[in-house]
Amino acid sequence: MIKQFLLLEWRAFIRSASFSTNLALKILMAFGALYFMVMFIGLGIGSYFILEEAGLKPFPTVNKFIIYYLVFDLLFRFFLQKMPTLAIRPFLNQNIKKNNIVHFTLSKTILSFFNFIHWFFFIPFTLVLIKEGFNPLSSIFWGLSMLLFVYANNFIAILIDKKDSIFYTVIGIFAALGLLQYYNVFDITNYTNSFFEGFYNLNYFILIPLSVLIALYYFTFQFFKSNLYLDAGLAIKQTDATTENYTWLDKLGSVSTFIKNDIRLIRRNKRAKTSVLMSFIFLFYGLLFFTGGIEAYDNPFMKVFAGIFISGGFLFTFGQFVPSWDSSYYPLMMTQNITYKDYLNSKWWLIIIATIVSTLLSSFYLYFGWEAYLAIIACAIFNMGINSHLILLGGAFIKTPIDLTSAKGAFGDKKAFNAKTFLISLPKMLLPIALYSLGHFLLSPIYGYVFIVLAGIIGFAFKNKVFQMIESIYKKEKYATLHAYKQKG
Repeated sequence: MIKQFLLLEWRAFIRSASFSTNLALKILMAFGALYFMVMFIGLGIGSYFILEEAGLKPFPTVNKFIIYYLVFDLLFRFFLQKMPTLAIRPFLNQNIKKNNIVHFTLSKTILSFFNFIHWFFFIPFTLVLIKEGFNPLSSIFWGLSMLLFVYANNFIAILIDKKDSIFYTVIGIFAALGLLQYYNVFDITNYTNSFFEGFYNLNYFILIPLSVLIALYYFTFQFFKSNLYLDAGLAIKQTDATTENYTWLDKLGSVSTFIKNDIRLIRRNKRAKTSVLMSFIFLFYGLLFFTGGIEAYDNPFMKVFAGIFISGGFLFTFGQFVPSWDSSYYPLMMTQNITYKDYLNSKWWLIIIATIVSTLLSSFYLYFGWEAYLAIIACAIFNMGINSHLILLGGAFIKTPIDLTSAKGAFGDKKAFNAKTFLISLPKMLLPIALYSLGHFLLSPIYGYVFIVLAGIIGFAFKNKVFQMIESIYKKEKYATLHAYKQKG
């Protein structure tokens, strides 16, 4: 039966309508996986000696912060790891035992890269411990215990996949604990340090994560088995419709209808909400660049790079998938008396409003000096004047229907990647840095920001002309887009 499941998985891959795209992406993903493997191996080998050179005790320090390592792992899984629900549905009308379906589906998650990548940290780190004179058997038991906790995270992520309140509560608690530790109010790592060191000192402690893992697998198995019905647990949840008028947007004219629909989408749909949440997280991206904590980022050029993402988080997470958000009713929309001009204008206004809000919310960067916030403001103007146009232009070539019933893939679908969209994406990040460099080296650093602002103003000035060009491209690509949105798989 396992062999049959694997054969079906392979056939689904090679017979997919987007097989060539999938294959190219798989190759790129393989290179990405190799990169992360090398990084984790380097971290696993080097962290011991880096901590030692910093005057810290390596093993106790690692044990101290393992708790945050596991929390961040859970965070990434929640947003990025593909959950097994959709993989189960095709087998429900076949003569296959439920137990076999669920066991195979859960086994696939065990082989996930999100689990496998941690081997490349804990195994090298364990070998370094043995080399540095730690007890070999105790070191191995410690390393295995940490990997068991990682696999426990895999099933926790599955169980809380549709329970946002639980996830955000846990993340909120640990965020609060992190702040309390930063301000020396309460340090939870003083307790977790002893707990995780216990897996080295007392080998039988490995039974704790092993028991937790077995229990989580059992509960996950029972959960999926008991909900293994299309008309029950795996059915799309229906909720009562509510009406929001948003009359305050009427002043924008005919485009207000589309903006209201997008706001309703964001409020009601989990996947759209996730994209907006990611844009909010981008507000804190600048802490890597403006605090001076990372020497390689402590230069004005990287601050411009940060400014683009801080002010344009919504533009990159939500805006880059226009018109894919409307793919489910795009064919119907094209039969109505709707002009591309009004449609594109509505998306443009939504991006402008979100960029202004992001810029205002990021005003706390004034704490790091006026130049930090100046970089954000300059990049916000560039995002509104130039990148908003590039985002809409790229949308003409992203013929990827978005499944609004799936909350995963906040960063987009694999088929959204192609040469045209990649080439259009490059100027969004490289052009403002190039403009800043031009002003920085020819005149002075302040003129670098002036050049970025001028580019944004020029984009505003030629908006109508640019929109005419973008509108003509959308019309040219109309039928190819409609055809693509009808494709399944």
